[in-house]
Amino acid sequence: MRLRITVPEQTNAPWHLSQQKGMVLLDAVDALLAFPLELDLKSDSSTVFALTMLLDNAGSAYRVADDGSGLELRVSPGVSEALRQTVTDAAAIPSAGSAADHLTAAWRAAYGLHPDPVGAYSEAIKAVECAAHAVIQPNHTKATLGTMLGELKGARHKFSTAISAPAGDPIAPVEAMMRALWEGQTSRHGARTATVPETLEAARSGVHLAAALVQWFVSGAVVRTP
Repeated sequence: MRLRITVPEQTNAPWHLSQQKGMVLLDAVDALLAFPLELDLKSDSSTVFALTMLLDNAGSAYRVADDGSGLELRVSPGVSEALRQTVTDAAAIPSAGSAADHLTAAWRAAYGLHPDPVGAYSEAIKAVECAAHAVIQPNHTKATLGTMLGELKGARHKFSTAISAPAGDPIAPVEAMMRALWEGQTSRHGARTATVPETLEAARSGVHLAAALVQWFVSGAVVRTP
């Protein structure tokens, strides 16, 4: 029903789904993976493992997402492992708020079977806002990446990073990364001119940039000086 696939009468529905071709088959697999999690049910781990092995051995462009919620585009193992570790680290630190959840959602939106570039970019920004809030503007309940950049600009001496920066400006590297992410969001505000949604390439770049920033903040690489 969800995929709007008509199953002929007297036909076994699972068998009929398995006979689909191309993206329709991938959509069916993606939906079947997501369904148990949506209903808060335990998925069949042996079946998911078998599917994972099948896709891996076949050299498929897609893989089963780490949480088993669907299919995602296969990327370099080192890249996905780095993001996975950042999510784990962020989830372990209460002061990072929902950074782990937003970063996971951003990755899924950027690399899922049907990417959502605008959603991915928005979630990436939220992930950084959560991770940076306690360090940059802990007393600002409505802080955004934009207000945090204003804070950095007006009180640079209050912050430092683990990476040495030229001209005695230790916060410059992280500020440049945050500004690139913030100013790169083309769909944030409406105006008389046409809104320009983020491209998929921009969204994926934004997600990786956000992952690096989240890791910096949750690891203590960016700190507020006494």
